[in-house]
Amino acid sequence: MSRSDWFDGPTDPDEGGRPAGDGGAGAPPRPVLARRRGPLLPTVLVLIVLAVLAGIGADLLTDVWWYDSVGYRDVFVTELTTKVVIFAVAALVTAGAVAASLVVAFRTRPVYVPVTQAQQVLEQYRQAIEPLRRIALVAIPAVLGLLAGSGSMGAWKTYLLWANAVPFGVEDPQFHLDVGFFVFTLPWLRFLVGFVTVVLVLAFLAGAFTHYVYGGLQLPGRGPSTRAAYVHLGVLGALTALTRAASYWLDRYSRSTEKGSLLTGITYTDANAVLPTKAILAVAAVMTAGFFLAAIWSRSWRLPVIGVALLVVTAVVAGTIYPALIQSLRVRPSEKSLEATYIERNITATSAAFGLDRVERIQNEVPEEEPSDASLRTDAEEIPGVRIIDPNVVAPTFRQLEGERDFYAFPDTLDVDRYTIDGTVSDAVVAVREMSLDGLPDSQRNWINDHTVYTHGYGFYAAYGNQRTAEGDPVFFEGGGRNNLGDYEPRIYFGELSPQYSVVGQPEGADDREFDYPAGTEGEVAVQNTYTGGGGVGIGSMLRRVAYAVKYREANFLLSDAVNGSSRILDHRTPQERVERVAPWLQLDGNVYPAVVDGRVQWIVDGFTTSADYPNSRLLDLADATSDSVAERSNVVQVRTGEVNYVRNAVKATVDAYDGSVTLYGWDTSDPLLQAWSKAFPGSVRPLSEISGDLMSHIRYPQDLLKVQRDLLTEYHVTNPGDFFSGSDRWRVPRDPSQSAQDQPVVFQSIKLPGEDSASFSITSPFVPASNTEGGREILRGLLAVDAEAGSTAGKPAEDFGKLRLVEYSSNQAPSGPGQIRNQIQNSTTRSQNPAEPLNLAQYITNNSGQGKTLTFGNLLTFPLAGRTFYVQPIYVQASSGSGSFPQNKVTVAVYGTNVAWGDTLEQAVTGLFGESVGGSGGGSGGDTGDSGGGGPDQPSPDSSLEQQLAAAIGEIQQAYADGQEALSQSDFAAYGEAQDRLDAAIEKAQGLADQLGVAAPSSSASPSPSASASAGSDSG
Repeated sequence: MSRSDWFDGPTDPDEGGRPAGDGGAGAPPRPVLARRRGPLLPTVLVLIVLAVLAGIGADLLTDVWWYDSVGYRDVFVTELTTKVVIFAVAALVTAGAVAASLVVAFRTRPVYVPVTQAQQVLEQYRQAIEPLRRIALVAIPAVLGLLAGSGSMGAWKTYLLWANAVPFGVEDPQFHLDVGFFVFTLPWLRFLVGFVTVVLVLAFLAGAFTHYVYGGLQLPGRGPSTRAAYVHLGVLGALTALTRAASYWLDRYSRSTEKGSLLTGITYTDANAVLPTKAILAVAAVMTAGFFLAAIWSRSWRLPVIGVALLVVTAVVAGTIYPALIQSLRVRPSEKSLEATYIERNITATSAAFGLDRVERIQNEVPEEEPSDASLRTDAEEIPGVRIIDPNVVAPTFRQLEGERDFYAFPDTLDVDRYTIDGTVSDAVVAVREMSLDGLPDSQRNWINDHTVYTHGYGFYAAYGNQRTAEGDPVFFEGGGRNNLGDYEPRIYFGELSPQYSVVGQPEGADDREFDYPAGTEGEVAVQNTYTGGGGVGIGSMLRRVAYAVKYREANFLLSDAVNGSSRILDHRTPQERVERVAPWLQLDGNVYPAVVDGRVQWIVDGFTTSADYPNSRLLDLADATSDSVAERSNVVQVRTGEVNYVRNAVKATVDAYDGSVTLYGWDTSDPLLQAWSKAFPGSVRPLSEISGDLMSHIRYPQDLLKVQRDLLTEYHVTNPGDFFSGSDRWRVPRDPSQSAQDQPVVFQSIKLPGEDSASFSITSPFVPASNTEGGREILRGLLAVDAEAGSTAGKPAEDFGKLRLVEYSSNQAPSGPGQIRNQIQNSTTRSQNPAEPLNLAQYITNNSGQGKTLTFGNLLTFPLAGRTFYVQPIYVQASSGSGSFPQNKVTVAVYGTNVAWGDTLEQAVTGLFGESVGGSGGGSGGDTGDSGGGGPDQPSPDSSLEQQLAAAIGEIQQAYADGQEALSQSDFAAYGEAQDRLDAAIEKAQGLADQLGVAAPSSSASPSPSASASAGSDSG
């Protein structure tokens, strides 16, 4: 049979082909006209390819320009180069191995194939494949190479850590290797072994398929395979088995980070059953590789098949069944004693990996004698500035009081910081006023307004944390015309709520275009501004305009006169995104905060180095650990994801709110991960010594780090392996009473723990006993406080910064927990310390929780006090509907033991618990103010004689009202008129006294008119 006959088939009519023509013999063949394809489809395909390439090119160019603008081009180049090299190597190796396997198998195919029924079937496949063979020889390796390269690029961080590894200086107790091997080297080795295994399997399958189709590989009983097939597939099979052996061997080390039901890391079963069987399996895999090579000489697949089968059986029996038997029959009956060594290793590793080894434990001591009210009052006054303004509640208040325009917005969760005002350091609730395009009317939404006019926010706003006005509003000391922080740039071009991008800049002499802030002079609507900072990317050239037009799919970059030779584009504007782009190796804290630093508004961002490969340390899910009631409802607080078992607050970053410049400062310079990344990206992280004193004074302890540490301390406060195993003293983070499905948030406050001489600014979180039921007992078992005051010395944090202090309460003398305190508050029948308030606390809460009002409980502040716990909780009230509604701190509740007191101010609540202070000074705990202009913590308490007079006036009101009702019931309208006169006089008197005391007095609306009363009496009768 000729080649033509083999591939083209018969053409003789007698053999099943068609005659040459439709006519008889000798008739000329009819010409066949080829159908010409139209140009539309090729044109569309070309345009699609060009569009994709243009998009890729635009993204690449704009990224280069952006990294140039922030001074981190080397970071971009290093990351891109590493990804490209890994992609290219992985793609070439995969494609080359598969292509070589296909070519070798095809070129060594047998010349003559035995004629069998199976081969006749395969012959049809060979005929079908042949026209596409050359294309397939290129296309299949290319596709597989692209897929392998794309999948391998994600290992760029793993490679850089391996290439820049540094030792930890700590040995793993099982293998006696430096921890750096597990963190840096082992992940890269596992990637390489996995990648090589995939390549070899693909090459083996490609070669086996080709050999089989072309007759070189025969199934058992259907004829002999060729020697070329034995050599080719035997070598590939042996290499695959060797990579499997390497994988088994590396599995031994990987057990150190395996998460089990009891702990993460090596357990008794692992050490005594799993590790030996992994070594056995590695040897078995090496033997299987030998069986594959033996097939080359034995000319039989029997040995490789037996080897693979035995390997599978060994893996099941030795790798699964045997460890399970050891666990059930040996470990389970004596688990507590057998696992003690491994639990101790886990506790030690977890404490080191998460910084829990720095915890200072403080036992709460209950005094033998009950302290006097006077001493309790004195201790309460030493608390510096109890923060009654809750940053998680008052965002609408900031917006309503200081927003000025609907397009100005504050984040829904504000921040806590510290500032020195008039020589006194005060806790402050702070925020910046940002631009929110959602506040613009639809009629004003267009490209010009969105991207060239409303470009930035304006103003830094700060309120005292421990002061409120008589109406219950925050007392501002910065923003809105107030200036206690000196001169600084107030414009916010880079923030949490900034628009996607803005085009700024005008030629010299041109009119200002950007809205700056509302005008304060008559006849003017707004003050305009032109951006003069160095942030963003210049887009004066046509190339750059085209690139950004393609990137953002916006033709106005080319058409609008708002884009000129001096224009700059500001994009990637949120602080988190900017830091993530210049430091892609960092995990960021979910809450960034602004501060006025050295004449600029700076966003401060905490960056963490993390790993999931620290041996024997607990693997923790970040989403579970960092989620709480604030993160759940906030649109600016982010929840991080992924599992980690090592974390360090390695970097403090700042983002300038005006020019967007990003600066990374090395914070925990002893961290090996930070050292490795600093080697990978030299010059990107500045030394700690460059942090200014002003910036240092605003650095605080990261919230997410404390959330991770408190989550671990619910179990790892127990350091005895036996007690840890029994789990009899496990804790949990209290649920937020307002959102029972979420944990209580961490709280920044100034606090003094037992045995300390003075209070320090700290971030705190309480603990209660773990319970499997909703009705579990919620007493306070622990209080974690971390020193969050970094000091103000340039380049040197305070010695105690980051110090973890854990107050532990014995279960038989533990005070009430947050849930119990909320229950006491909501059911308290205690009367207010404001004599003008007729309702008890439970009635007040019920009365303001409906009928057009919304009541919100503020942050529950916890303070150790004389062996017990002193709680403070502000309560906010607002109208439940209406666009102008906002919460106001109407009352504050204080709880000590089982005693509850409340009043309009914290001073009143503390007085209700402990009595009047010596000298009438409210001290630190009474930091309320009765006016909107200021005030402070040393404001004198209300005079008791005025309170007595007010109480007497209220009695006169009640008596006059009762007399009036009595007169109405007897239809004595003369007596009713006289009672009304006395009622009006008493109300006027009470109002005057209330004004002097700074509290609300009863309204005359409490007195019904005769007609209304008569009508009511008529209806009831």
